[in-house]
Amino acid sequence: MNRRHLLGAIALTTATSFIPLALAADTKPFDQKAFDAAQAANLPILIDVSAPWCPTCKAQAPILARLQAEPRMKSLVAFKIDFDSQKDLLRKFNVQRQSTLIVFKGKKEVGRSTGDTNPSSIEALLNKSI
Repeated sequence: MNRRHLLGAIALTTATSFIPLALAADTKPFDQKAFDAAQAANLPILIDVSAPWCPTCKAQAPILARLQAEPRMKSLVAFKIDFDSQKDLLRKFNVQRQSTLIVFKGKKEVGRSTGDTNPSSIEALLNKSI
């Protein structure tokens, strides 16, 4: 491989590494009023508890972004909770570790996982909410 091919591969890898961040823009910081409204409307809800330093959370991000971009997930309301700074919300949702995903169907919690990076099982978890 010559230098030009190597530089092209590095540029492509760098450019595509930002795509999941753009797709994850549908996930909002947790807001109690918006959460209550989504529950009252019986919408599917995802709570994503993560930390910026967590490698598992980083592995989950592109999986969640890909799934959220699917048309069947258009009504999914996704909230992000920061594991390091939002301890009150960790207590509220009974979360012990970062990389926790919780799904609701309206007011009812229908599933949760911690530390899962398997795309199929994360998809199955989100499917419980829709």
